[in-house]
Amino acid sequence: MTSRAAPRVSPRWEDPRTVAGFTSGEPNPVLLEFARRVAARSSNPRCLDIGCGAARNSIALADLGFEVAAVDLSAPMLAGARARIASAGRSLPIHLVLAPMAPLPFASGTFDLIVAHGVWNLARSTPEFRAAVAEAARVARTGAGLFLFTFSRHTLPPDASPDRGETFAFSSWNGEPQIFLTEAEVVHELGRAGFVPDPPGPLTEYNLPRPGELRVGGPPVIFEGTFVRQG
Repeated sequence: MTSRAAPRVSPRWEDPRTVAGFTSGEPNPVLLEFARRVAARSSNPRCLDIGCGAARNSIALADLGFEVAAVDLSAPMLAGARARIASAGRSLPIHLVLAPMAPLPFASGTFDLIVAHGVWNLARSTPEFRAAVAEAARVARTGAGLFLFTFSRHTLPPDASPDRGETFAFSSWNGEPQIFLTEAEVVHELGRAGFVPDPPGPLTEYNLPRPGELRVGGPPVIFEGTFVRQG
């Protein structure tokens, strides 16, 4: 019987300089607008912020009325989150949890909102990515919202090949295996777990090069979208 490798975090997410940068980051305004709509549907909304980093989104979500479970695999990031929450100068319903994206230490059907902001792209393999999506679906209530912010396949050259034996994991961008998806793959993979686009329509794509432009370096191309968990 083979055992699953223990989840691990890249050293760059424990670098003090990286943590310092995250402690000063601002919340995502598109996420907050979506979260307001989700919060309005529940008298006691609960949110899971997967890969919360230094709590840049968690604090704003708590201010919208959510009880927030903020999960990260990096202990230094959680220390940064703890310091940022303390500096807010008010009591906030945020529970910091040291845990991977899968498995998640929560009961099924717990949350009204799932936030996967720049975290599923950090999965090191296709099975790890799919397990993370499945776990998010498990802990989400029927009708829960999902906010997604993840790497687009357009970050990479058209002729880039996935790592050996992989479908979505590429190490060619920065030397570490990470997940890069097309829009069709995003919708398909989330749909397998019960998440469908809400509202229907194309995802937003940031940093996309102009037609015919050769993309060299720069930040990753990003997909951003909102989904709902169907029963």
